[in-house]
Amino acid sequence: MRWTRRLRLCMAGAVAASALSAAPDVARAAEPRDGRLTDLVNPFIGTANEGNTFPGAAVPFGMVQLSPDTGHSTGYDYAQNHIRGFSLVHLSGVGCRLGGDLPVLPTTGDVTQTDYAKYAAAFRHDDEAASPGYYRVGLESGIKAEVTATARTGVQRYTFPATGKANVLLNAAQALHKAVSAEVEILDNRTVRTAITGRGFCKDTRPYTVYTITRFDRPFTAHGTWDGPIVTAGARTGRGGAYVRFDTTKDRTVEATTSLSYVDARGAAGNLAAEGGRSFDTVRGAARRAWEDRLDDVRTYGGDLTVRRTFYSALYRSFLAPNVGSDADGRYTGWDQRVHRAKGFTYYQNWSLWDTYRTQAEFLALFAPRESRDMAISVIRIAEESGWLPKWGYGTVETNVMTGDPVTPFLTNAYQQGLLGGYEERAYRALKRNADQVPPADSSAVGRNANPDYIARGFAPYIKGHEPTKSGHSDYAFGASATLEYALSDAVLAQMARDLGHREDAERYVARSRNYRNIFDPSTGFFRARDTFGAFTGPWSPAQSVGFHEGTSWQYQWLVPQDLPGLVRLIGGTRAANDRLDEFFAYDQLLKDPARTAREVWVNGPYAYYNTDKYNPQNEPDLVAPYTYLSTGQPWKTTDVVHAALTLFTDTPTGLTGNDDLGTMSAWNVLSSIGLFPVQPGYDTWGLSTPVFERVDLRLDRRFHPRGGLTITAPGTSSADRYIQTARANGVTYDRTYLTTDALRSLDALHFTVGPRPSAWGTSAQAAPPALK
Repeated sequence: MRWTRRLRLCMAGAVAASALSAAPDVARAAEPRDGRLTDLVNPFIGTANEGNTFPGAAVPFGMVQLSPDTGHSTGYDYAQNHIRGFSLVHLSGVGCRLGGDLPVLPTTGDVTQTDYAKYAAAFRHDDEAASPGYYRVGLESGIKAEVTATARTGVQRYTFPATGKANVLLNAAQALHKAVSAEVEILDNRTVRTAITGRGFCKDTRPYTVYTITRFDRPFTAHGTWDGPIVTAGARTGRGGAYVRFDTTKDRTVEATTSLSYVDARGAAGNLAAEGGRSFDTVRGAARRAWEDRLDDVRTYGGDLTVRRTFYSALYRSFLAPNVGSDADGRYTGWDQRVHRAKGFTYYQNWSLWDTYRTQAEFLALFAPRESRDMAISVIRIAEESGWLPKWGYGTVETNVMTGDPVTPFLTNAYQQGLLGGYEERAYRALKRNADQVPPADSSAVGRNANPDYIARGFAPYIKGHEPTKSGHSDYAFGASATLEYALSDAVLAQMARDLGHREDAERYVARSRNYRNIFDPSTGFFRARDTFGAFTGPWSPAQSVGFHEGTSWQYQWLVPQDLPGLVRLIGGTRAANDRLDEFFAYDQLLKDPARTAREVWVNGPYAYYNTDKYNPQNEPDLVAPYTYLSTGQPWKTTDVVHAALTLFTDTPTGLTGNDDLGTMSAWNVLSSIGLFPVQPGYDTWGLSTPVFERVDLRLDRRFHPRGGLTITAPGTSSADRYIQTARANGVTYDRTYLTTDALRSLDALHFTVGPRPSAWGTSAQAAPPALK
């Protein structure tokens, strides 16, 4: 098979960002110095209003995210003013509690409390700062805390007042997840080891264990452990936590490095040996350089400082996950709970696939193809070791959170982008099993649990409140949206099957990809859930529909990117489809006041999923919807809608649209801002729209992009001059509203001429992305 496969990018760009709230300037990025792009990044964006990001230290795709926890279920909330500890594990933008392992906090005086909610340290935002790979805060106790990170370690530096009782508390029994058990052991007068077992996410999960070793830069003068509320001075073991004490009357600074492993204590020790032993400032400098290198993949010109801060902060968040799961020696714990070794690749974990398959997977395939290949291989290994592909995986366990079949477009995207060389058939075997069967009873996976009905009847029936026999969500509880998600997955799997020579499979999947038609109710003109008898069910109004996961029929009606011509015919033709799109986006109001429409007319609220007939830019189901206009002959309206949506992203703590979901929303921002967007997730189609910036230089890996880069230009682009008049690809007139991956890889220049009024560019029937057949 060819190593370079086709691919596509989705969603086009426009202008972004007006300040949203009067958050203090300390929560904003500094002015860039000496061209340093890291100075444009504000890690506090999304730490308010349920964006659920974290401001602490991490390197790209690092196993460790050392960050403060303030009492919010996912870690840090900008509205809170006490820090319970700096813990090792945080996933950016998740909607439920997860991680928060080993919160560590510096204190002074006697150790009398063991509940971190009671011994939490007060702080103020005017004595707090963060940048990629670094966080610092002044605690009201008089202690200055700083943290930085490598891939598998978190490094702390605490500057205490002059005292003989400077403590560091290591709390092994409390975390963001549900605690199961904890063990702590003081190995010598510099080293503390822990094993922490937890479980849970949005639903319960099987238990998982992490192992840590913390090594201090000098001996402590005293120590103790605790079990529950009982503190025992001098004890070396415990099941709650440990404290170590230093005399800082002369030397006020204490540094420590904590290593993490999902395998065992030996793995933690190996990670410490491989990545520890360096000073705080050395590690901080290396982390900053790693981020500079990543951010330099996209150089922008034009746009004001707020737009650039917002953009580069989104770019930063897009590189935070998935995360390294293998130790420095290559060992990792598989989903079969056995220890394996990654040979020739890095094993990754943490799979928010229902979210990331729509934007971030394509983003990473473009800008981090080597890591993206390893991520795809990791998913294949999960299937081979545990017997089934993941849906929403954390660490070493399946959570089964969310519905549909997101792993299929995730892997077919990797295939279409040429990332699966040597693994094509292994991936296909796992995908076929997932598409045609359900996991066995002894598997932790739920998979496509509505497959028996979907395959036999052409739709997944809606069963209110249905719970699977295993922990997680059931596709039957969201039968209508599951049908749409399955059909999309079948469509992209059909393309891979055909390429690999599995023609009968391909035809079968193509036929199933049209199952979206089976839940279209002609009496309402919208998709609608069907019950177990096959009757349409739930309220007649599509705004009050049932059976759609985190959305309504209005929002899900556009989730047919594999066959938009067919969807348009169902709706009643191109004019009817455009009228409905205009109503959905409140287009007339949007033209008059884009920012106000986005905030006051569209859905506004991170968890406002239901009872609405308008666009929800704060959640995943309709992220691709603005690009539907590329297929209805009115591509300029894509720019209008994307422009409006980008105003929701700002450079303040409230500057994210809902949960970031491991970079999903941030990747939407980045791809839309540069004018490329994956309009058929899981395939190789990139939709085009007006970039935010006058010029964008993309640095691309030559192994996958022979020209090594692409320059996108749109001289004079602005909120007034935002409509594409003409496009030229390598100097040749280009009239289509999309590029394939092969076409993208052949380019080194994509030029747009823009103006103040819509033009005929991209309006012909031949200009639209074709349906998948």
